[in-house]
Amino acid sequence: MASTLLAGERLVRALGPGGDLEREQLPRKLRAQLEAALGRKRAAGDSATGPQRLVSFHLIRDLHQHLRERNSRLYLHELLEGSELYLPEVVKPPRNPELVARLEKIKIQLANEEYKRITRNVTCQDAQRGGTLSDLGKQVRSVKALVITVFNFVVTVAAAFVCTYLGSQYIFTEMASRVLAALIVASVVGLAELYVMVRAMEGELGEL
Repeated sequence: MASTLLAGERLVRALGPGGDLEREQLPRKLRAQLEAALGRKRAAGDSATGPQRLVSFHLIRDLHQHLRERNSRLYLHELLEGSELYLPEVVKPPRNPELVARLEKIKIQLANEEYKRITRNVTCQDAQRGGTLSDLGKQVRSVKALVITVFNFVVTVAAAFVCTYLGSQYIFTEMASRVLAALIVASVVGLAELYVMVRAMEGELGEL
């Protein structure tokens, strides 16, 4: 925030010998402060020539107050003609080397995490391919077990039908009754086998 004013030639002439402020009978202290501010040398390293002419807002307020108390016809805006607000260049402090190193380390960590996040899907696909090849033997065994189960089901139902058909000859004399009884028993056995197969498949799917 600006707190000083870069005085123009109008204010310098007014404060000089024979200037407009000479007849205003400025207090000695205020005049000395203004003359010191207008004749202040520039700081070392400043390439510009001549005095710096920096006047604080506090001195400008004191000058304005004095002119108002004397009911002067000399107005402050006339004295400040050609003057500008002085905004000194902000000198940035040097950065802490430890802080810079820590920020670089954090940037590297964030970059690594971003890389891992981007390549996560590719890694998962590769792992899935490797898992498919490695589990090929397990899948073959599962298919083999399924074929054996179906074969056992057919054999069990057929055996139940044959046994019932042969055994029913001691009960029924007609062929139709014997076949009907064999079908009923084979159906019951088949339903029981299907129930056991479904429960076993549900258990395997649950483990997957």
